[in-house]
This record gives sequence, structure tokens and C-alpha cells, in this order.
Amino acid sequence: MFEKVLIANRGEIALRIHRACKELGVSTVAVHSTADATAMHVRLADESVCIGPPAPKDSYLNIPAIISAAEITGADAIHPGYGFLSENARFADIVAAHNITFIGPQAEHIRVMGDKIAAKTAIADVGIPLVPGSDGAITDFESGRKSAEKIGYPVLIKASSGGGGRGMKLARRPQELEEALATARTESKAAFGDDTVYIEKYLEQPRHIEIQIVADSHGNVAQLGERDCSLQRRHQKILEEALSPALTEKERVRIGEITRKAIAKLGYLGVGTIEYLYENGEFYFIEMNTRLQVEHPITEQVTRIDLVREQIKIAAGRKLSFSQKDVTFKGHAIECRINAEDPRTFRPSPGEITHFHQPGGPGVRFDSAVYTGYRIPPYYDSMIGKLVVFGDDRKHCLARLKRALSEIALVGVDTTVPLFVDLLEDPDFQRGEYNIHWLEKWLEKDK
Repeated sequence: MFEKVLIANRGEIALRIHRACKELGVSTVAVHSTADATAMHVRLADESVCIGPPAPKDSYLNIPAIISAAEITGADAIHPGYGFLSENARFADIVAAHNITFIGPQAEHIRVMGDKIAAKTAIADVGIPLVPGSDGAITDFESGRKSAEKIGYPVLIKASSGGGGRGMKLARRPQELEEALATARTESKAAFGDDTVYIEKYLEQPRHIEIQIVADSHGNVAQLGERDCSLQRRHQKILEEALSPALTEKERVRIGEITRKAIAKLGYLGVGTIEYLYENGEFYFIEMNTRLQVEHPITEQVTRIDLVREQIKIAAGRKLSFSQKDVTFKGHAIECRINAEDPRTFRPSPGEITHFHQPGGPGVRFDSAVYTGYRIPPYYDSMIGKLVVFGDDRKHCLARLKRALSEIALVGVDTTVPLFVDLLEDPDFQRGEYNIHWLEKWLEKDK
């Protein structure tokens, strides 16, 4: 096992990693920007190092500063969390070159899965179903026109290096294609430094289903069921459920086994997630996330498996502490992303939290790094915390979620708590009848 892990992240995920390390008897090093000098993970870590000013490019994305911090503190591993450098293959290579363990997959898998076109090729080769799409990159309008006609409208133009909806444009008819292609390429170049795009069939009412996988260096691979991440705004997840209220047990077993066998063929190492669109009983690959997911706690709740502990142990060369036959699912879990944002406009609301009381009681978990007096900085993601609720079944879980939301007291900034309170009253949501477009239509309806 490692002696000391440097946590190359901030906020609730940095605190989550710190806690897992302490339970394993591992010392921690917190790195932080000047804006995060009083952050909770900095206060609790065994050591801390300031790596730069507030701007992410000068601190949490500053690879030389992070490597220097690891070397001066004697850290023998680096955990990147999610976001920032977690899916940066170059960073993983540099960490390895300094004889430090990167707590994540091999750089080659990060590199392949970070390129959407290369990822589709790799995934198709191991038997995962794909959304009908273009054969590789679209280099000009004529090739795009031919691909779109072959696929059939509507089509979605997507950035090869993209994520979070950037570089993604919809063309419902042929006359919209040229502008959509040009706009997608421009956005992709600005956001990712790469204007490579491809085309996929646009599904009208899909759900977003992702399968959690975990694999060690001894050939053991397990899948830990699905999460339903269909409640989204502008391709950003708002609320997630495990297990999905839309899948039958037969479908759950089928897609889980397809995913597990594919990951084994890839020779993948660590935790990861295969994301699918699901419509009319069929699954279509979207992308693979080669890191810990924001919504990992709901999988932990229904499987009783600590994913972060497993991730650290796998990186240290240990075997999985369970096999596939040991994985069972119990109850239902929901995660709400509580952000410092206006609950309707979603405008960020940085500032000082003058009073904070977190919910508790049976079946309630609140992953957060804020406290009374903490000032939410304007430089980073606006997440305050993740409200995770577990119940015997979905109905029980919803009742606990309603109770937990009523207990949150957070004064000083706007939050998205009222959004979830209203959402719980909607009959469609109560029945679990929604898709990836449902939330945006619901928000428009209430304007």
C-alpha cells in the first residue's frame, strides 16, 4: 500500500479521497490555490502545498507545480479525482516518468477514450453497440452530407475531443447541416483546440444509462450495475439514480455482462464508466469516462462497495476485494447535485456561507466540503455538495429525499435546493418517466 497520496483536486472529491486514504492508513497531501487556502481538505490533510493563484490553469492544471509538490513531500502516488487532470494522458505519463503512481487507468486508455472517434472504434472492436454514425471524422460539408443522408435525419454533430455539450449541434433537416457543422467545428476548436467532428443519429427520447466497472491488474473485472443520469440541463447531469427505474432485470443483466466482457478484452485498469443512450430496449455507446464519476456514491449505496478504496488499492497492485458473483444490489439511491446557483436561471452564486446545516438521519449522506463561514470562490465549479439518499425501494428513497431537502439550511448564497423540491412534486418524475430532454422542457414549462 502507498505511504503518502497527493490529492490533485479540490472540494468535495478531494475530501472524499482524503477520507478513503485515512481509512487505509495512508497519509495525504493537499494541493491548493491561494483561493482555497482555508478549504476543508487543506485543513484535514497531513500536509498541504500551495501550487498557484486562483485560475485553474495556474494551479489545479499546473502540472509542473503538482509534480514538484509530490516530490518535495515524498508522495508515492497521485489521485486526480475527477475533472481537472483526471483524464489527461500526458499528465499520467509525466507522473509515471517521475516514478510516482497515477491512481487511474493506463495513459493509453485515457488517450484512446479521450478521442471520441478512436473510442468508438475501440469499443466496437470489443462488442459494445454503437449509435449509427459516420465512418470517422467529417472533414468537409460534402462528406458530412453523404453521412447524414446515409444515417437519416435528425443527426447530431459532435466534437471528437468534446464533452459537456460543447461542440455539439443538432441538424433536423438537410438545410440545417452546413451551419451546424461549421458551428460545431468552431466551438470545438475554441473549447478543445481541435475542430475534428463526427456525425451520429439523433435519438428522440433516450435515457442516459451508465455502467460502473472496476478492474484490477490480476485479470479481475466486475460491473457494479447502472446509474440513470437522464435528468440533464444542457448535457450537464442534475440528478442521478441507481438502479434505473426504466430497465428490466433482463436488460440490466444483458448490458452489464456486455460491458464487463468488453472491459476485460480492453485490458482496462481501475474504475471507469461506459455511458449509453437507451431507447426502445436498445443500448448505444456514447463514451467512456476513464475516471471516478461525480455520481459514484449512489453505486456505493446500492452495492455497499467503497469505490474510492478499491480504486486506491487497485493502483497499489492489490486484487479486487470481491468478485462479480459477490455483487448484489439492494434498495434504491438518488443523488442531487446541490450547486451555488439560482435554481431557475442557474446563474452561479459565489459568496460566503453565513449559516450551514446539513441533512442527516437514516439513509442520508451529504458529500460536501463546505462549512459555515466558507466562501465559495468564483473560479471553479459551483457545486456545494452531493445529497445522496438511500431507501428500501424508490418510493422509500423519494420520501427520504423529500425529508432531507427540507432539512438543508444554507444561507448566504443561492442554491438549487428549491429546484429539487419542486421536481419531487412532478408526477412524471415520481413515476420515473423521463428522458434526457425532459428536464429542459419541464424548466421551460415553469417559466
